[in-house]
Amino acid sequence: MRLPVRAALYIVVLALLALVSIGFAVAKASFAGIDEIALFFIFIILAVLAEVYATRVPAYGWEISSSVAIYLAAIFILGPYLAVILVAVSSILSEMFLRWNARRGERRVSAVAITFNVSQLVVTVSAAGLLLLLSFNRVTLPLSMPLDYALAIASFLVYMVLNIAFVTGIVSLTEGKPFLHSAWQSTRQFFVQYLVLCVSAVLLSVLRSLSVWHVFLALFPLTLVHVSFRGYVKLQTEARKTFEQISRLLDERDHYTAIHSEQVAELAVRIAAAMGLPQHEIEDIDIAARVHDIGKVAVPDSILLKPGPLSEAEWEIMRRHPVVSAELIEGLEIYGRVVDAVRHEHERWDGSGYPDGLRGEEIPLIARIIAAADIHNALSTDRPYRKAFGPEQTIEMLRGMRGQDLDPRVADALLSVLGAPPIGEPATKEEVPAPVAGA
Repeated sequence: MRLPVRAALYIVVLALLALVSIGFAVAKASFAGIDEIALFFIFIILAVLAEVYATRVPAYGWEISSSVAIYLAAIFILGPYLAVILVAVSSILSEMFLRWNARRGERRVSAVAITFNVSQLVVTVSAAGLLLLLSFNRVTLPLSMPLDYALAIASFLVYMVLNIAFVTGIVSLTEGKPFLHSAWQSTRQFFVQYLVLCVSAVLLSVLRSLSVWHVFLALFPLTLVHVSFRGYVKLQTEARKTFEQISRLLDERDHYTAIHSEQVAELAVRIAAAMGLPQHEIEDIDIAARVHDIGKVAVPDSILLKPGPLSEAEWEIMRRHPVVSAELIEGLEIYGRVVDAVRHEHERWDGSGYPDGLRGEEIPLIARIIAAADIHNALSTDRPYRKAFGPEQTIEMLRGMRGQDLDPRVADALLSVLGAPPIGEPATKEEVPAPVAGA
C-alpha cells in the first residue's frame, strides 16, 4: 500500500529529530564506571526482550510493552544521553529481530515501519530526558527528595503523552481515523498500564541506589505486569474472535445467508459514518453487528430454515433469539457497551418489534442502525422462502418502512449510502411485506 504523502513527511520529520537527538547524545554521553556499563547492557537486553514480546492490541492497531519501564528507568539512572543511545540500539535490534524473516516484497514496508518505530521512541525518550536537563540541569534522578519524584512523574507524563500522540498520529494519517478521539481512547484504555510501568521504573531506580545487582529484584513484578496484561488482552481478543466465529458458523447453517453478520456490520458502519457519528460509536456498531444474531444458536433448524410462514408458537421461539444473544455476551467486558443494542436490534420504530416492544427513541441508536442494515440484507439476499428482491424494489420497500419499521433519520442515511434520495413521507403499512423468519 502506498504511504500517504503527509504520513511520509511525518515519518521523515520524526527521523530527522531522532538523528539529531542521537548525534547530540553520542557527543555528550559518558559512563561513570563499570556498574553503569553493566547496567547499560542489562537494560538493552531487557528492552529487546520486552519489545520482541510486546502485547499487540488489535482494537487499537498498536502494541504496548514493558520496555516503557526500562526506558524510563534508563533516563532516571543513566541519564538522558545514555538513555537515548540505549533506546536507539535496543529498538533497532528488536525491530531487526522481528523482521529478520521478512520476504523481499515486505522489506520496503518493514524499513518504513522500523524508521517510524525507532524514531518515535528516540524522540519520546529525548523529550522526557530533556525535562530533567531543563529542571535544575539534572543529569540523573536519584529519587532521594520529593522533588525527584515529582520530576519522575512529569517525565512519565511526557513519555506517555508523546508515545500515544506519535502512534495515534501515524494511524490517523494512514487510516483516516480522528486523531483526538483515538488519542483519548488510547490514553483512557492504557493509562493504568502506563502508570504501573512508571512505578516499576521508579522501583528499578530505588533498587539501583543499593547496587546494580539489586535491579534484578524488580524484574519479577515487571515480568508479572507484562504477563498479566498480555494474558488480559489475549483473553479479550480470543473471546471476541470466538464469538464472531460462532456467529459466522451460525450464518453458515443457512447457505443463503453465509456471510450475513459481516455484511450487516459493514453496511451498519457505513450508515453510522453517513450520520456523522463519533468513531467510538462506529466501533461499537461494528462489534455489536458481528454478533447480533448469535442467539440463533437456540433456534432449531426446523424453524430457522423453514421455507414458509412461521406459526405463532414458532415465532415465540424466534423472538427469543435477541434475548439469548444479549445473555451470551453480557458477561464479557468487550461487549459491555453493546448488550442493550444486541437485545433490541429487532425492535421497530413504531413499537411493533420484539422482544420488548420499544418504540422511537426508546430503542438504542446502535440497535436502530443495525436493524436498518439487517433489514436491507434480508431483502436483498436469497432466503429459503423467497428469492432476493432487486435493488430498486429493495429501495422502495425501505422507503415504505421509513418512520414505521425504521428510524427516519437512520433510513435516510441508509438510502443515502445506497445512492437513493430519501423521501419526505413514509409509505402506508400495506406496502411493506410482513416480517418473516429470516429477517
